[in-house]
Amino acid sequence: MSDITANTVQQLQQQLAQLKQEIQKIIIGQDAIVEEILVALLAGGHCLLEGVPGLAKTLMVRTLSQALDLAFRRIQFTPDLMPTDIIGTEILEEDHATGKRFFKFNRGPLFANIILADEINRTPPKTQSALLEAMQEFEITYGGQTYSLDRPFFILATQNPIEQAGTYPLPEAQLDRFLLYIKIGYPTAEEETAILNATTGSKKVTVTPVLAAAEIQQLQQLVREVSINEDLVQYVADLIRATRPDTSTVPYVKEWVRWGAGPRAGQALILTAKARALFKGRYAVVMEDLQAMAYPVLRHRVLMNFKAEAEHITADHVTEELLKTISRKNTVLVK
Repeated sequence: MSDITANTVQQLQQQLAQLKQEIQKIIIGQDAIVEEILVALLAGGHCLLEGVPGLAKTLMVRTLSQALDLAFRRIQFTPDLMPTDIIGTEILEEDHATGKRFFKFNRGPLFANIILADEINRTPPKTQSALLEAMQEFEITYGGQTYSLDRPFFILATQNPIEQAGTYPLPEAQLDRFLLYIKIGYPTAEEETAILNATTGSKKVTVTPVLAAAEIQQLQQLVREVSINEDLVQYVADLIRATRPDTSTVPYVKEWVRWGAGPRAGQALILTAKARALFKGRYAVVMEDLQAMAYPVLRHRVLMNFKAEAEHITADHVTEELLKTISRKNTVLVK
């Protein structure tokens, strides 16, 4: 594959497995969540994590940063946070040799590889929108000058679904910039017992860095080279178009959906399916990859109507129905 040798590919595969093992030293259970976060990292996108307090969202991101040899910054989003607090600002400095004064750009916390945007919905839209250019273009413009961000650049934002007072819901345009929208649920009974045993004793666990920036970029390049059958590409196109009420032939969509997913959803689904295939040790996408990634890809890109909200019908319900319907129409693809 391109200029990456077979030995390098094998080594990167082993390091991916080691990376998951390092994370599991700290994070008990939540295997599917960890896998989805790593898939987003491999695909070169960003994640929005949603869960009630106490489910280790912040700990999960911090553990990931420890297992990767990358620069990590945490930004606690608050109602008084300003755009310059995250992208940086110019400060007036003086050259002691000549006495001349000049403005110097002081870089903000966004100039790192992994960014934890904690409780992103607690800051006003003005500050939330400051992330848009960084998320999409991997660069920041200030004072008419553009500054490139180091790669890889990975934003993991968290939000609490319970408390709505004093929050600012993310606009759809910014939600769409997140590759995956991951919902974190409660642990199982066995996992909860294991968590209590592991976190209330004196034993300390050390996480060892596994992957560096150059290796992650190699993996991201490798993801792009994972093959996908043309029939599966057509399946993705059919699936995305079926989410739109004006073009969908699925009655369920016409009844519950206000706006369907755009083309970026199809791109995200194929890229994350490729990343999942590589994560599983395959170099070709299968239907299972697409169906597994459809939920976190479409969750924030399919907007429900008022009737659906009143009946507690969610985007996940629509995705589930579409996967059944479109698969039946394309039986040749799931053999």
